[in-house]
Amino acid sequence: MSEKPVKRPRKRRPKPKAALLGLALDNDDGHKRVTSGPQFLLVGGSRETHEKMTETVVKTFEELKRRSKRLETVDPREFAEILHKSKPR
Repeated sequence: MSEKPVKRPRKRRPKPKAALLGLALDNDDGHKRVTSGPQFLLVGGSRETHEKMTETVVKTFEELKRRSKRLETVDPREFAEILHKSKPR
């Protein structure tokens, strides 16, 4: 009588996760600014700085979508280029 090998369930690799964190420390008006989305969190800063961070993140995710890329899988150099192009001037 031969025993059949026991099949072990395959271990699934965890899906890569990524998120952006923006932190600004130039706030002197006492307001606590926090903006979040599915893959980002922006904290602090003056009104102007926080708006710039928000605009940069929105444009970055729009460009990733246009290129059919995901934050989890985009090449770091390509991401740096996208981020740089997305900064308001």
